[in-house]
This record gives sequence, structure tokens and C-alpha cells, in this order.
Amino acid sequence: MIAVCLAAAGLAISLPFQAFTLNWTHSIEKILWEEDYQVVQTTDGARLQLTEARIRGSGAGMEPPPDAVLENGVWHYRPPLAPLARLHLTRSDYVADYKLCWDGQCHPLAELAGPPSKAPLVDVFACPSS
Repeated sequence: MIAVCLAAAGLAISLPFQAFTLNWTHSIEKILWEEDYQVVQTTDGARLQLTEARIRGSGAGMEPPPDAVLENGVWHYRPPLAPLARLHLTRSDYVADYKLCWDGQCHPLAELAGPPSKAPLVDVFACPSS
């Protein structure tokens, strides 16, 4: 099984899952965003495929795309992106941290990679196969 890896401030950890949700709260509007990712195999190796995104509102440059569907107050859509080699996450002590969710549990990045002041940049990627 290909796992998901995090790299931050010289730290590299492997997490035992192939699908996860990344969520965060917009710093101005205080609205939750969620993105679902799945590890997929491509001709270039394992990559992260964004399979669905959700926005729990709109405003301040965060309008849902034209094809988004509103269900129970949440906009759902599928961004037309090719599989990604890495997610580059920039963090700050002044806003709520990102969370990674898998197996029904969410974990702040601070729990996994340390506080933003010590690890302001975090990369998320499919671990290289051994």
C-alpha cells in the first residue's frame, strides 16, 4: 500500500492511508473548506488526485465554481485538476491550522508536523514506493 507522507522542517513522516480530507477555515470569512484526495498510480508514479471539494459558504474571493451544487448549505464540486505530485501548504500562527482527516478522525497539522512557527511549510505527497 502506498502511504501519504508529510515533509516539514526536516521532518518526514508516513501516514498509513491512501485517501484523506484536507480542511481549513478561511482566514477572513471563517468558512470551512474541504478537499478530498486519493492516492492514484500514474505513469509518473503515485500522485494525489483531488476528487471533490466543498465550501460551506461564499464571500471574499471564495465563490464556488459555476458547476458547484448546493446541498444542505454546502457547495460541492469536482475541480478539473490532473493528479498532483505535492500539496504545498503554508501555515501561520495567526490563523487556524489545516487539518488532515482519515478514518473518521481529523488531526491538526500541528499534531503531526509541529506548530506553524516551527514548520511554516508542509508538503503532502504520496510516499515513494520502496
